[in-house]
Amino acid sequence: MKLVKNAAGRLIPEEIDGRKLLPFQGAFADPIYHQNRRKYAPPIPRTHPEWLTGEKKLCANLEDAIKKSGLQSGMTISFHHHLRNGDFVVNMVLEACEKLGIKDLTLAPTALFPVHKPVIDFIKRGVVKNIQGSMNGPVGEFVSYGGLPTTAILRTHGGRVRAIEDGDLHIDVAFIAAPCADDYGNANGVYGPSACGPLAYSYVDAMYADKVVVITDNLVEYPCLPISIPSTNVDYVAVVDRIGDPEGIMSGTLRITKSPTRLHIAKLAAQFIHESPYYRDGFSFQTGAGGISLAVTKFLGEYMEEDGVQASFINGGITKFSVELFKKGIVRKLFDGQVFDPVAIRSFRDDIWHQETPMTMYANIHSKGCLVNRQDIGFLGATEVDVDFNVNVNTHSDGLLLHGIGGHTDVAAGAQLAMIVVPSYRKRIPVIRKSVTTITTPGETIDVIVTERGIAINPLRKDLVEHFKNSTLPIKDIHEIHKEVMKICGGEPEPPKTTDRIIALIEYRDGTIIDVVKQVAR
Repeated sequence: MKLVKNAAGRLIPEEIDGRKLLPFQGAFADPIYHQNRRKYAPPIPRTHPEWLTGEKKLCANLEDAIKKSGLQSGMTISFHHHLRNGDFVVNMVLEACEKLGIKDLTLAPTALFPVHKPVIDFIKRGVVKNIQGSMNGPVGEFVSYGGLPTTAILRTHGGRVRAIEDGDLHIDVAFIAAPCADDYGNANGVYGPSACGPLAYSYVDAMYADKVVVITDNLVEYPCLPISIPSTNVDYVAVVDRIGDPEGIMSGTLRITKSPTRLHIAKLAAQFIHESPYYRDGFSFQTGAGGISLAVTKFLGEYMEEDGVQASFINGGITKFSVELFKKGIVRKLFDGQVFDPVAIRSFRDDIWHQETPMTMYANIHSKGCLVNRQDIGFLGATEVDVDFNVNVNTHSDGLLLHGIGGHTDVAAGAQLAMIVVPSYRKRIPVIRKSVTTITTPGETIDVIVTERGIAINPLRKDLVEHFKNSTLPIKDIHEIHKEVMKICGGEPEPPKTTDRIIALIEYRDGTIIDVVKQVAR
């Protein structure tokens, strides 16, 4: 296997699994191999209009829908993750595929969660052979130890939709979990026992997949309104008992931190934003899904309320904390790709200035203008950060692939002020490293790192360094923070013990490869 060094300094194979790879050339490079290309287009549907043939979209059951879709072994199927750890549809579809004798599938979900642990058994039994999507938890750990026979690909939210629209990721059949749908395929996520808010992640799947199957547990009279997924993009509809449990939407990192240390970090971050040149009436921001980021939202809102400052919009996954700012008039509008709790679901359903954001509008680098490029501030989490400001959100220092990318890399590149809010170490394991285990987001797109031990400004941002030179905030050189962390933790952790086999590729948002993940040795 021939390796080449990319712009991030990581060795990337020229080819893997028969696919030629393109090395990362820089966050703001314009690679020659992206020029003179055109958008991919879905096929003209061959299904006849029901008024002519009497054919109906509503199927007898899920297996009937799969048969009618023409799904065969070796094809690619996709799913959205709006139900997060409460999703039932991925496991349900794979079980039906196994009963029908369908094997060697490529799974292209927007994300997998612990609830999808049964995917491991489907891999072992040959139903699934490849995964192109984020993996949170057990499936990622299984893949880390070499359980997947092929190389997985992880993309950002914007990178995934780019890959589909550019034709790099072809979806044969998209399965869309819809909390509310009619028998013609119009669907939304705001009504029914499994309400999850927007269906923004699946919009591109519905547009570009060869066949689209809407799966619902709440079939309503035509027309189903409002419409997130239109009938014009849907081939078949299947009704099941339950598509998921909405209680699983608010899980994991989606709770505000109660840790005094992490609350201190959040307060430092909010104060930094308050003193920054971007804090002004009409500024915009996006939060991450971590407990610290949610706390930053809360504290920043308190500054804004006290100062009488309004934000033009919040972009991204929306929580009750964002909705509270919106209801108070502190934030004028909400752009929403995903909601994270019942309060946000109700707001999305009822408030006219709370709008759904398809992923291509959110963060597709190859669109004609995406929302992340209009953001002033984005604050995000990380598993590791290094002295070159590179960020890891995929693996831990032991090399295990346990997390997806989300919109992390997209926001970092688009926002005027990209901020990482993290503790300097966790359980005596350094978060501030000399070199991160895996590069997810390149350091050139990160402006500030906020820890409990101080705030580091990227030297590339000379304007920020100058702006904060007289601040009372604990501004420090990143190397100084790293040195303190090394004393506390006793040095850098041992590098993960890995084999030479590459088990996953980390794609940058433009489709180039920024890093690889190797198989962890047991």
